[in-house]
Amino acid sequence: MSNICAGIGRGQMYVLEEHIARRRAINQLYRTLLHDLPGITFHTNPNSDFNSNYWLTCIVIDPQEAGFTREELRLKMEEENIETRPLWKPMHLQPVFADCPYYGDNTEGRLFDDGLCLPSGPTLTDKDIERVADVIRNMY
Repeated sequence: MSNICAGIGRGQMYVLEEHIARRRAINQLYRTLLHDLPGITFHTNPNSDFNSNYWLTCIVIDPQEAGFTREELRLKMEEENIETRPLWKPMHLQPVFADCPYYGDNTEGRLFDDGLCLPSGPTLTDKDIERVADVIRNMY
């Protein structure tokens, strides 16, 4: 690691708790604004032993219930100049691992196909989050 990268990382430690608090608040606001929409689920803590920092707010869309796919929503967000991205592409689908053995049940494939990372940066305002939620609501 370069000295510059180390200095930036060290400087970020001063605002880490602030950023985590804001990301948790953003996640909660998304949940509040979208709680009644069919076919949208949020990734959440599996039980009380966990306390996620919600660095990203991710949703999974059930196209049968929602009436639209993750890709349709992603493209609509793009039209509205809102950046989103699918959940990460599974490693076994990456070209470099094409010849490697795969052990799984395609859970990761379903998450990639149906999952979307919503804007979650700590500098987003509540109004920004409401705008994202409005685009999602207008898909119905």
